[in-house]
Amino acid sequence: MTATGTIAATAAGTGVRTIAGTGVRTAVGIAAAGLALLLTAACTAPAPPRAQASPAAATVCARPQGPPQAETATTIDVVEQAYLCILGNYYGGATLDARSLLTAGFAALTRELVRRGRDVPEATMPALTGDRKADWAAFETAYRTVTDRVPDLREKLAVTVLEAVVAALDDNHARWAHDVRRPPDFYDGDGYGLGLQANVTGPQADGDPGAVPPPLFVTAVQGGAARAAGLRPGDVIESIDGSAPFAGDEAGPVVAALYPRYPEARPVRLRLLRQATGRRWTVTLRPGLYRRDLADLQVVRSELLNADGADAGDAAGGADAGTGEVAYVRMTGFAPDSANRVFKAVSRLRTGRTLSGLVLDLRGNGGGSPVEATRLVSAFARGEVTAYQCTVDGRCAAMRTDDTVEPLHLPLVVLVDRGCASACEHFTSAVKDLRAGRLVGTRTAGVISGPAQPYLLADNTVLSFPARHHLGPEREVIDRIGVPPDHQVAPTPQDAAAGRDPVLAKALTLLRG
Repeated sequence: MTATGTIAATAAGTGVRTIAGTGVRTAVGIAAAGLALLLTAACTAPAPPRAQASPAAATVCARPQGPPQAETATTIDVVEQAYLCILGNYYGGATLDARSLLTAGFAALTRELVRRGRDVPEATMPALTGDRKADWAAFETAYRTVTDRVPDLREKLAVTVLEAVVAALDDNHARWAHDVRRPPDFYDGDGYGLGLQANVTGPQADGDPGAVPPPLFVTAVQGGAARAAGLRPGDVIESIDGSAPFAGDEAGPVVAALYPRYPEARPVRLRLLRQATGRRWTVTLRPGLYRRDLADLQVVRSELLNADGADAGDAAGGADAGTGEVAYVRMTGFAPDSANRVFKAVSRLRTGRTLSGLVLDLRGNGGGSPVEATRLVSAFARGEVTAYQCTVDGRCAAMRTDDTVEPLHLPLVVLVDRGCASACEHFTSAVKDLRAGRLVGTRTAGVISGPAQPYLLADNTVLSFPARHHLGPEREVIDRIGVPPDHQVAPTPQDAAAGRDPVLAKALTLLRG
């Protein structure tokens, strides 16, 4: 499963515009670019009641086959295809009140007309009865009447309506990926944006920015405008374009300006405070392409933390790793074969030595394949349920450990934060419920409605949404709630400025004990 909006994905400079119920997108910098389409669980939702389903509902959309084709114009027929596809395949489609989708679509249409100063008298919402087929016919008639008055806006209005229909599902794994563009000089691995990361991440800025307490501060400088302007980790962002990022204890939508996606190119003005010196200054950053470090592009990377704490202290602010050496593995996404890459990394680190534990760093891990999440859990638990995938009427299929995976036989500590979403939450909830390890950091994203399935629309765009709903191993709801850590540790601006990692330090303390 992915985050994305919802998670929606911005893949290292690839400007993929996506619409999700909570507007979640995968953070820029996740090495497995395009994780939003790495959804390998094949699930089928229950068929809608015969009285409500369109005859074409079951066959109106199909899975993408072969390489993507050039996008064509989005029309009202494409909107109808998406509408029927949702009703026939979405996990809640059988019980969904389709009038909510059509109402959201027409409301968006009228807002767009007003925004452009092109409102027309005929733009009135038709009466809807609850009959899905008849309601669509009424909606389409009204839509065509309006667009006949503004023919130059016909395609834009179809796009606006379809975006609103998908958003009305209010599902963080429902998205419509369209208008895929890259900057003209894009090179594989490039980033696009301001070149910084903050403690409120890109997915949070789109979905639930209020989940992180103030202040807002820089956690990493990746390149581009941020590096050129001399920003450093720990710099506190006091205002964005003149607005305070927090109103009381809640971060506001203005934080999303830190994470522009191509072709957005509007300059962003930041008021900054460097607490160590008391310096306050204002800088204007312009989004653009920047080269990223190769290490940031690796899905899995690893290192050995020495028993004497030398390397561990550098990373963790002086923590002592104790009497045994510790394997540290950072995993940025659940891409295909990523579990095997973790196993190989641990195997190499333990060659010729005895390890006292494994620290698995999943901070900022936006998810990916639920199969990989299950395989990774299987190295720490056997014969167990890792999750349930459920239909709208409560029928659930268990996802079980893959007992062909060799156990690692190592104490496990997993580092988590609000950037851990979707398949990452599948894994961490299983670790917690099955007592396979301990979680350190902050609560995960709560972006795990279910494994999304992609469907190709007639304009060569891709609509995706879950056919089943995800529950944890104890049948608990994780979506919108997240997985709480066993040990709550939240880094501060002072930690970032000093290069300290208190989350890793706590993990090493637990393994030492």
